[in-house]
Amino acid sequence: MRLLKCSDGQLTKDLVHGIPSYAILSHTWGPDTEEVTFRDLVDGTGKDKIGYEKIKFCAEQAKRDGLQYFWVDTCCIDKSNNNELSTAINSMFRWYQNAARCYVYLSDISATGYENSQQSGLTWELAFRTHRWFTRGWTLQELLAPASVEFFTQDGRRLGDKKCLEQQIHEITGIAVPALRGSNLSQFDVEERFKWVETRQTTHEEDWAYCLLGIFRLGGVGKTQLALELVYRIRAEHKNCLVIWIPATSKESLEQAYLNTAGQLNISGCKDDKADVKRLVRDYLSSDGAGQWLLVFDNADDVGMWVSKPTPESGRLIDCLPRSSYGSIIFTTRDKKTAVRLAGRNVVEMSEMDEAGSKQLLEKYLVNQDLLRSKGDATALLARLTYLPLAIVQAAVYINANGIGLGDYLSLLEEQEEDVIDLLSEDFEDEGRYRDVKNPVATTWLISFEQIRQHDPLAADYLSFMACVDAKDIPQSLLPLGQSRKKEIDAIGTLQGYSFLAKRSADSAVNIHRLVHLATRNWLRKEGLLPGWTGRVIARLAEVLGDVGHDNRVAWRSYMPHAYYALGSRLPGEDDEDRLNLLWKYGICLYYDGRYQEAEAPFERVMETRKTKLGADHPSTLTSMANLASTYRNQGRWEEAEKLIVQGRWEEAEKLHVQVMEICKAKLGANHPLTLTSMANLASTYRNQGRWEEAEELQAKELEIRAVTETL
Repeated sequence: MRLLKCSDGQLTKDLVHGIPSYAILSHTWGPDTEEVTFRDLVDGTGKDKIGYEKIKFCAEQAKRDGLQYFWVDTCCIDKSNNNELSTAINSMFRWYQNAARCYVYLSDISATGYENSQQSGLTWELAFRTHRWFTRGWTLQELLAPASVEFFTQDGRRLGDKKCLEQQIHEITGIAVPALRGSNLSQFDVEERFKWVETRQTTHEEDWAYCLLGIFRLGGVGKTQLALELVYRIRAEHKNCLVIWIPATSKESLEQAYLNTAGQLNISGCKDDKADVKRLVRDYLSSDGAGQWLLVFDNADDVGMWVSKPTPESGRLIDCLPRSSYGSIIFTTRDKKTAVRLAGRNVVEMSEMDEAGSKQLLEKYLVNQDLLRSKGDATALLARLTYLPLAIVQAAVYINANGIGLGDYLSLLEEQEEDVIDLLSEDFEDEGRYRDVKNPVATTWLISFEQIRQHDPLAADYLSFMACVDAKDIPQSLLPLGQSRKKEIDAIGTLQGYSFLAKRSADSAVNIHRLVHLATRNWLRKEGLLPGWTGRVIARLAEVLGDVGHDNRVAWRSYMPHAYYALGSRLPGEDDEDRLNLLWKYGICLYYDGRYQEAEAPFERVMETRKTKLGADHPSTLTSMANLASTYRNQGRWEEAEKLIVQGRWEEAEKLHVQVMEICKAKLGANHPLTLTSMANLASTYRNQGRWEEAEELQAKELEIRAVTETL
């Protein structure tokens, strides 16, 4: 951070270490043209601006308080530097918290005229209670973070501090007195903290989220949970605001969510097989007719998915984001680079949960509250779990289920073999947190999983199965069948009870936490069970995708993200029959969805493999060749024939159709349905190349054979 010198008003260099004591200013901004900026200070200008008065006041007051430095947000941040601005936004709470003094400058309250009036106290307090400083978003942090907050009029008269005015401030803001006195904010639940901010306003919509940062970061609220709370609050205040929640864990999960969204919004053309649904949704939300909306992309961790092109002809996902003055977009992500690429400088970083917040979480989940009397064990356990919410919840659930003490669970943690935990912790992407301790999630997972294996084998099987599919939106209909429906329900209940998964209220799908998913997958790999379970998943997916058509599109679409995940596993047996069968059915799903370019790759893979294993004239090979030819034909309908001929698509399609037709005639006969289909495909290819006579001749022959066949 940069500071201003009280002596001459000059800026210091950008300080990282050895930051001296400083005062900090809290105020409400006037018009941008009236505020002194960083550039003004660098250029030696700005002293004629109205905003210079508050800077001069802060310098003089800091000197009176024995300080040599002070900080003002209007001019100590180079807002033209996006990195610096982002750092400042994320550091704001800490900067106010670390200040020796915070001066609140109430620019439109003057002491003049109050001194000699019998009503001066009443008049001053009325102006204080109704001042806009209490209505602004950012000033909430500035009130709560510093230990010392003093209020001044524009004349520099001191009105009092946070301590002597706490009753008035409590009545004005509704903030609990203990919070005003500096109690850890994690002691107050999310609901209460949101009440403090819900009526406050910000100049820019995104600032409303930023001003929450310091209020929630100390409480350890997760990124998804905070986004959910924002959604609830926005819906409560704006009843007509459209909220769209899209899980962005994979390309397929995002595609599925877009399809569902387009259907729910009844967007014209969204059911067309060839529709570009993402662009339809973008165009709809970008129109004024869409009204107010909030679009949330949860777990957008793969930057490549957003900025790369799946095929040369397709656009980037980032280009499908809507633009509207009536809407806002929120991304949650673990990856800073992805955040910056998607949101630019508008990045809010979440800090880890602290000790006080983790104690509150443990207290919430423990059934036997007497266990918390052993403060030493509680402190040691939470430190051992590195204050990680998921690990704390898993530990509490196990303690409740087994009726043991905190010290007993600590002993269990220490007994877990370190090499096993290391293996289970692979790819957790948070090595800094666990540098000197065993990974808490992997350790608590292992303790709970061993108990589940002993007492509910079907639940353990379900967890192993789910580790081989996408972690989000897993349909229960995809899971293996149990001995009875009751055992299936009990197994899901067991996993919910251990906080391994969450059941969605809107439907029968379940979500498994990312770290639980990863730990389970690593355990399967360590035990040599991952290939076997992946094979079972692939066979099950091929089974549930048995009949793909337009009439059951909702069902098979829900399986597609999981087929995509399972097929992406790099394991032995890449070309076994179950995998090829699923790959072919996945291609069929893409084809029925009008995603012809994407369907091309699986069809090509299946065709080449079947050629090698079964021969070029095998019916299965012929079918895959016909599928591939159809994707070429349907892609051709999207563009002018001349352009496609240059690309060579129609020539490739023609060769395939001729080959398929001749082999079908020889192997299956001229009247076989597959032969007739290949003739129709070839006729269509001729037609799209402008070879009308050949197309008509072939189509007439096909219709003649069909007519004869139907009369037999």
